[in-house]
Amino acid sequence: MEQLDLFNYPAQPIFKSQQSRLTMDSQTFMDWKSRIFNHQQTILSSPPPQQMSLFDLKPNHCDPEQINPFELRLQNWEFFTMPDDGDKTCIYFIIDTALPLLLYVGETKQTPKERWTGVHDCRGYIENYLALNYQYQIKNFVGIGFWWDTPIDRKARQQLEQKLIQRWKSPFNKECWKWWGKPFG
Repeated sequence: MEQLDLFNYPAQPIFKSQQSRLTMDSQTFMDWKSRIFNHQQTILSSPPPQQMSLFDLKPNHCDPEQINPFELRLQNWEFFTMPDDGDKTCIYFIIDTALPLLLYVGETKQTPKERWTGVHDCRGYIENYLALNYQYQIKNFVGIGFWWDTPIDRKARQQLEQKLIQRWKSPFNKECWKWWGKPFG
């Protein structure tokens, strides 16, 4: 009778998941982009609600209904590899200008470069999104726009971020996966 070797491990651990990632076919990908585009175009073409007041109130410069991410000056989404050009908190928007699609809304208490230099899940989503566009030879340009006139208070900034996410339903934000799924995560 042969004694079993306690230290003879298989080359691949048997407990490791061997599932492969599924990739959307071209038509499904285009349909996914079209649904998001249609929602966001509805937001752009609908005038924001006007609330009437008995008093003359100053307009709120942080009103999510008034912030249009598609009007911001965009930079290459890999801006964090270049010299820092921002030194304060902001709300930022990842946009594919080819369709256009607002893909992600974020806020940071750091400079944008500090926020993006470390680990950021959205970078992986962008890379996977770009790879699928490339695979199907779909034109795209992903850029990032910064809105600098944000509240200094972090809680107020995060509330503004959430309102913008809910308004635009940006697909890379986890709050919106219930609408668009999570094909790039």
